[in-house]
Amino acid sequence: MKKELNILAISGSLRNQSSNTLLMHAMIKLATPNLRFEVYDGLSDLPHFNPDLDIEEGPVPVQNWRERLEHSDGVLICTPEYGNGVPGALKNVLDWIVSSGEWLNKPTIVIAASPSPMGGDKAHASLLLTLKMINAQVLQEGCLTIPYITLKMNKEGVIIDSKTQHALQKSLTILEEACNLKG
Repeated sequence: MKKELNILAISGSLRNQSSNTLLMHAMIKLATPNLRFEVYDGLSDLPHFNPDLDIEEGPVPVQNWRERLEHSDGVLICTPEYGNGVPGALKNVLDWIVSSGEWLNKPTIVIAASPSPMGGDKAHASLLLTLKMINAQVLQEGCLTIPYITLKMNKEGVIIDSKTQHALQKSLTILEEACNLKG
């Protein structure tokens, strides 16, 4: 029997009905029973990153964020692209990890989805640079950009495009395998 793995799932959007939040929940439903997901919904609770506050204990929301990341086996990020880049709230959550190291060598996949034909490619590229800098184990073969997401998923968050569903399942398999190898 395979070990149960704890995956921290993060949407880069603060909108409740964001395509990327719906996509994240759709991926959770596609996952095998060995993957136990915890959705991190504290992006809006974190203060703006300030090195003066980045002390050992730091603000309570930052402590909670770091603890949840520390206790995860892997990370799934689904993000939109805002202004040709990473949404500010998502960048802020990453900034709080730069000096603390909870993401060190943690298997991570990034899915950037957009209703545009570019599929969030600029946010995706920028996010990968930051994750590399904080030494996340980015699983490139599991990372995706998904253009025209609103045509591939219905308003209830069900993936209606079989190629997209297959690609997302493959990403989850890659994440599961990498987490088991770290085991």
